[in-house]
Amino acid sequence: MPYLLLILTTLFWSGNFVLSRGMHAAMPPLALSFWRWLVALLILLIIAHRHLWTQRSLLQSHGRFIVVQGLLGVLGFNTLLYLAMQHTTAINAVLVNSCIPVLIVLFSWLLYRETMSPRQCAGVLVSLLGVVLIMVKGEISALLQVSFNRGDLLVLAAAVVWALYSSNLNRYPQGLHPLAYLTAINVVGLAAIFPLYLLELAQGRTFAVNPASVVTILYVAVFASVLAFIFWNRAIRTIGANKAGPFVHLMPVFSTILAVLFLNETLAWHHAQGIALIFGGILMTTFRTGAMPRR
Repeated sequence: MPYLLLILTTLFWSGNFVLSRGMHAAMPPLALSFWRWLVALLILLIIAHRHLWTQRSLLQSHGRFIVVQGLLGVLGFNTLLYLAMQHTTAINAVLVNSCIPVLIVLFSWLLYRETMSPRQCAGVLVSLLGVVLIMVKGEISALLQVSFNRGDLLVLAAAVVWALYSSNLNRYPQGLHPLAYLTAINVVGLAAIFPLYLLELAQGRTFAVNPASVVTILYVAVFASVLAFIFWNRAIRTIGANKAGPFVHLMPVFSTILAVLFLNETLAWHHAQGIALIFGGILMTTFRTGAMPRR
């Protein structure tokens, strides 16, 4: 079950990358971030208000954890990503974002001394190779022609923030309902985004309310925010951050499939090779070599 949740999460986030890049000229980054999380909060308040009330004492006692996670997962990662998509391509963003599994392993070890087996480390590298193969269209030499800009540095910063958020789920409070947790970090993140959004508005950066912008906000709110965060958090608490991290490499797989289905792009041989490497690497990292404590 956690692996299915991870697959769905990366599918939803793939759509988030595509939409944020496709709408970068029409919707300012902080506007997209603010309205995404405001709509998500309204949805969560409807379905989670009982859990918020009954677990208010638990949330207060773990207030520092909630604040940190809200600033990392809601404000930090998403705002940095949307800012980055103003300056870089989706290909570059996915390439840089693919370092997340490696960063999760690093922070899990530095903060909690969690380790991976040699097989799992090799699996991360194999799946990363599959990502690179897809991105450079089978021509490894093309890596020498890839140029990076400040947008790519923002994606890297977002990747660091998300790795910290994911690793920090190791401290998830026992007994805290997932909906209460997600609603609480949403409130924290949205409160931090709001003054930045006001600053963006003061600069005259607005967007037109039309079918494209409404659909974009609804998608990123429902799928990339509420559902994806619930699924990701649940999966990490079940199997651990190190095992869940490599599933991020499925994003270029889904991006390729979406492009073939909706953009009439052709599935090439390097796509098949890259996808095979990604799935092979994920199987290596998730192969059960011993008991995994439940978080």
